[in-house]
Amino acid sequence: MKTSATPNTRRANLHAWLRGMIGEDTPMPRLLSADASFRRYYRLWEYNRSWVIMDAPPDRESADDFARVARLLLELGLSAPRIHGLDAEQGFMLLEDFGDHTFSRALADGADEHGLYRLATDALIALHRGWSHHHGHRIEAYSEAVLLNEALLLLDWYWPEAMGERCPEAIRRDFITAWKDILPQTTALPHTLVMRDYHVDNLMVLPGRQGVAACGLLDFQDALIGSPAYDLVSLLRDARRDVDPGVAEAMMARYRDAFPGLDATALDDSFWILGAQRTTKIIGIFTRLWRRDAKPAYLRHLPRLWRLLEQELAHPALAPVRAWYDTHLPHDHRLALSRNGMHQPWEPSRKSGQAAILLPPASMPPTRRGP
Repeated sequence: MKTSATPNTRRANLHAWLRGMIGEDTPMPRLLSADASFRRYYRLWEYNRSWVIMDAPPDRESADDFARVARLLLELGLSAPRIHGLDAEQGFMLLEDFGDHTFSRALADGADEHGLYRLATDALIALHRGWSHHHGHRIEAYSEAVLLNEALLLLDWYWPEAMGERCPEAIRRDFITAWKDILPQTTALPHTLVMRDYHVDNLMVLPGRQGVAACGLLDFQDALIGSPAYDLVSLLRDARRDVDPGVAEAMMARYRDAFPGLDATALDDSFWILGAQRTTKIIGIFTRLWRRDAKPAYLRHLPRLWRLLEQELAHPALAPVRAWYDTHLPHDHRLALSRNGMHQPWEPSRKSGQAAILLPPASMPPTRRGP
């Protein structure tokens, strides 16, 4: 796998690739955004049509993974972007342009929340119905080991910032034990494709399409095979916006009604367990985005995430994990990075091994979410 070139070299390579794909007079596309990953997106208008170009550095991202999952979704009648060109070695893709009207923007413009969440829920229902007959997908499992490693991001990134030290090994072992006690319950339901980042920022309103095809899907390249509850959690317990509780309850009922043979108790337990796992993971990820990647805007979501997690921990199935949090990361430490707007990164001192507090640059700009 090649190492990513400098930004200027990658732009030159991208432009050369596009000229070969479309025509020698193709202009350099306009940058749309970067997202929480290492991908960058561009838009190109040429010959009275538009495309979106994904730049996925091959040492960081896999264009092949996106292409494989996109084709599976299209086969199931769902609206993933069609791929018009792919250079997996360089990490470039020429994609169908779904426009700019995400569900998030539609909601901000006053669209019916219930209607959009119903469409998103119906798309999941269609995926899960269709997947039961799908074979030969060659997609890895969303295993207990993967779920546990994701949850450990909280200890790797949030704990040092909140507590001023690396997480002690004994506390880390207790954390692992608590999750191992409950994660097996999430395997009770038939497994399906899990897109893993299924929320309104990654869903597009596609006018002129009927039924679930009106819901455009993005950011699914990290898909795995796991519990059908996971993407419901991503949608209804959103890290970035408050979903109306009545809407969330109605969508859960709609999903249950679509699968009358599904074990409702297993679905409920899986929903809350995976909700807590996902929220725990995202607290770690958003701390890492600030600490490692200089993207402090994500810290503004921490209060919501802690509220979500406390709701999730109240479910009886979460008792072992709730006990760990109450003992080792009590309420006073759960908003340590948001209190009074102060965000103070922890650094181990090179000389003494003790914690040193550093302040991030005051001029650090906010970062936009990708398309």
